[in-house]
Amino acid sequence: MISRYTLPEMGALWSEQTKFQKWLDVEIAVCEVHAQMGTIPRDALEQIKSRAKFSVERINEIEKTTDHDVIAFTTNLAESIGEASRFVHYGLTSSDVVDTANALLLREACDLLLPKIDALLDVLKRRALEFKHTPQVGRTHGIHAEPTSFGLTFALWYDEVRRDRERLLKARATVSVGKISGAVGAFAHLDPIVEEKVCARLELKAAPVSTQIIQRDNYAEYLCTLAVIASSLDKFALQIRHWQRTEVREAQEKFKRGQKGSSAMPHKRNPILSERICGMARVVRANSIVGLENVALWHERDISHSSAERVVLPDSSIAIDYMLAKMTSLIEGLVVYPERMLENLNATRGSIFSGQLLLSLTQAGVSREQAYEWVQRNAMTAWDEGGDLKSVVSADQDIAGHLSKEQIDRVFSLDTYLRNVDAIFARVFG
Repeated sequence: MISRYTLPEMGALWSEQTKFQKWLDVEIAVCEVHAQMGTIPRDALEQIKSRAKFSVERINEIEKTTDHDVIAFTTNLAESIGEASRFVHYGLTSSDVVDTANALLLREACDLLLPKIDALLDVLKRRALEFKHTPQVGRTHGIHAEPTSFGLTFALWYDEVRRDRERLLKARATVSVGKISGAVGAFAHLDPIVEEKVCARLELKAAPVSTQIIQRDNYAEYLCTLAVIASSLDKFALQIRHWQRTEVREAQEKFKRGQKGSSAMPHKRNPILSERICGMARVVRANSIVGLENVALWHERDISHSSAERVVLPDSSIAIDYMLAKMTSLIEGLVVYPERMLENLNATRGSIFSGQLLLSLTQAGVSREQAYEWVQRNAMTAWDEGGDLKSVVSADQDIAGHLSKEQIDRVFSLDTYLRNVDAIFARVFG
């Protein structure tokens, strides 16, 4: 991921330095288990642990000759360890190290993402409660539908992000799996107890069965989980972009002093963060397809997955980390215009109350079909002629013959539509 969208902690996690450190952690854990089981001498273990070090620059230099990064890594380790290096990588294949280290990286990536999800949940809850009783027109098909609460939008998003958190916790468990089972997963050179002990040291689960690699449905689940989270953020950002449209202007991204919206038009305040999040969501979703494509590999493995994973695992993790941080900041600083919401709510001059009018007429004994015809007739008249629906309805003899003035007043009351908001919030927030 380019530095523009990389936050420090997640960027450091996916650095070459951290990757090779995780490889070393795996190699050391294997050596510790071997020493415990008597496979290698204790003094050799102490030499390995005290002397083992690596240089990213040196590994890259060696790889120019070996064209194999793991061999370049172990060669560099041998340069610092000396004679005891013959016990490093004992009985292992490259993927034993790489995939087990990947489990450590992916688990830590989840551990960095989860607090950011929690921060987003906190701000969504706070803004939901802030605007719980702020009326706004609801829209379906982009057209004014019925009154709703602006806070309900944030409550809806909160509930979705809470599900995303559960998905990420499950994905964390799924990827926290190691394997030390050899070239085809058959433990030809190691006892399965080595794998169990190594994984226990690293606080990972041992794969019940593997080939040369951890099966890639695990990684696909992780990448698809990030894609779902990205889609949630995309959904939120798209809504904010609509609110910020000039014709709507119900809410907008905070525009700080000194910020510029356009190189040509000084008046512009554009929803740039929302648009950025929507764009990055496309990248994360596309990367999930790579994860799915990597599930099917030849026999006990080929290497077609490797090059793609070097891109999509760090890129998706870094992108979601950035997107979560930006969405949290965006919503926290969102500028809201309740007065404009009321203007928009009244823009159709009462037509949005037609649903309650229909129900009131049916309760008064009118058939649904007949009531629908009367309400639609009046709504179209008000819409086409620019009248107020309540006034038009009050003058309609068919409707006035079935509903009293008090009943009509209740039909056109916002309280009728928002009376259950507290109940919904109780279900969401407890």
